[in-house]
Amino acid sequence: MKIDVFNLEAKKVGDMELNEAVFGQEYNEALIHQVVVAQLANKRQGNKSTLTRSEVRGGGAKPWRQKGTGRARQGSIRSPQWTGGGVVFAPKQRDFSQKINKKMRVAATISALSAKVADNKMIVVDNLAFEQAKTKLAAQMLKAFDIKGRVIVLTDKDDETVLRACANIQNVTVCNVELINVYDLVANADCIATQAAIRKLEEVYA
Repeated sequence: MKIDVFNLEAKKVGDMELNEAVFGQEYNEALIHQVVVAQLANKRQGNKSTLTRSEVRGGGAKPWRQKGTGRARQGSIRSPQWTGGGVVFAPKQRDFSQKINKKMRVAATISALSAKVADNKMIVVDNLAFEQAKTKLAAQMLKAFDIKGRVIVLTDKDDETVLRACANIQNVTVCNVELINVYDLVANADCIATQAAIRKLEEVYA
């Protein structure tokens, strides 16, 4: 299984072998959906909390007598219909996290990577090195590959120059392969990866 390798001007400079165990697997939509839902759920804070009528301070005495005033009967100034009263079915702190097994997460990542290769959305470059941290240089690279949508750029290590060059471009995510996750893979239509990043992925997931 081979894939073309390009330079930053989108000119082919060779090809490389891909490990089918990582980039040649079937697309498992149900598994990817489950992992993405869990990943988004785990980001939720779940720390909102308001008071019910039993938790609001005050309101122990009946505001006025039951009959004879001409006004509606009231039992407490902390009832939900009063300003400053409690909240009906008040939201409380809760844990939204979902457990995903390591094997499931790995299988979903491999499935997402394989889908990128199968759909010709994986672009491999020989080296991702900008002379300066200029947005113009990153924009030129995207234009050369005719990328107009969301794209994730995979590097084998943290590169401050690449991060700064891509920081001001909308819909571009730069990610170290050590921090790769399923959501970022499926949320971005295209993927640009260095040869070193591909080899690192094969070391980890093969």
